[in-house]
Amino acid sequence: MYQDKLKIFLAEDDVDDRSFFKDAFEEVKVKHTLEIFEDGMSLMDYLNKQESVLPDIIFMDINMPGLSGMECLREIRSSQNLSEIVVAIYSTSASPANIEEAFIEGANVYITKPDEFSALKKIITEITNISWQYVTDGLNRQNFMLSY
Repeated sequence: MYQDKLKIFLAEDDVDDRSFFKDAFEEVKVKHTLEIFEDGMSLMDYLNKQESVLPDIIFMDINMPGLSGMECLREIRSSQNLSEIVVAIYSTSASPANIEEAFIEGANVYITKPDEFSALKKIITEITNISWQYVTDGLNRQNFMLSY
């Protein structure tokens, strides 16, 4: 599905959540590179540069300073160059309103942040092993949200 290594981006403003995610990714058996952005503005600044190498998957928090995850998602989906990137909303919120908005705005999956390290590793493994080119056309609310 992917070339040499899976290129993963994480947009997350919380330092502990960034560290937890990075540690989990280092333990899963997925060849990858991980680039971390501390807010939505820095993510979008990078993505909108013509010379930027685009990621395979973006994990993105909803609540970030500057540009929220939903604002970033709208911008990504409205851009011809970025619209095909897989976007996983990665949030502590399990609010039905947030989940519905993410679905409507075009996220590929909604993940509630787990408390357990093993659960995060399981989520990462699952997300990185999905053949997204076959899934994106058939999104439905039943398989949109992941939580463990």
